Amino acid sequence: MGWLSMHKKFVLTLTGPDRIGFVEKVTGLLLERGGNVETSRMARLGGEFAILMLVSMPAEQFSSLENDLEILAGSGHKVTTTPAEQTYAEVYPGWLPYRIEVQGADHEGIIHEIAHYLSEQGISIEAADSESTPAPTSGVPLFAMMARVIVPPNLSRRAWEAGLEEIGDRMNLDISVADLRGQ
Repeated sequence: MGWLSMHKKFVLTLTGPDRIGFVEKVTGLLLERGGNVETSRMARLGGEFAILMLVSMPAEQFSSLENDLEILAGSGHKVTTTPAEQTYAEVYPGWLPYRIEVQGADHEGIIHEIAHYLSEQGISIEAADSESTPAPTSGVPLFAMMARVIVPPNLSRRAWEAGLEEIGDRMNLDISVADLRGQ
């Protein structure tokens, strides 16, 4: 029996009140059971703290972790565990990774417009982070987004990048694309 057959991979999502030591507590529960955080995103959003992790751990330890996670849920946290599917490399062999960066004045619909366009092109968003912050002098809200996408190998980069440039021109945004192969 190989290492992978004895381990369970799952996505852990947890949201709740932002408290000092919360990440340490959650990662400690995983570590006590031989768990490994393979990928994670964590952020304070308003007064809530959100954790999103891909975790691998010995399958026999999973039920005791679920018991501790229920205790967290009882203290006002929302917790879910979802079995992990195949990675994009397994599902989309040969697809190409790119980073898309977007900057400009914040206004409604930016994320939706870009996500809609990428979806129409058959491009998959693997990860995205965005924020709106006030400009240093004027206080005007500035939008920034960084997304990691994978693109079908038969799709012309020039064509889909031109579509993003058109969105940038129309919405007054700076949009740049970087090839992530070899990084």
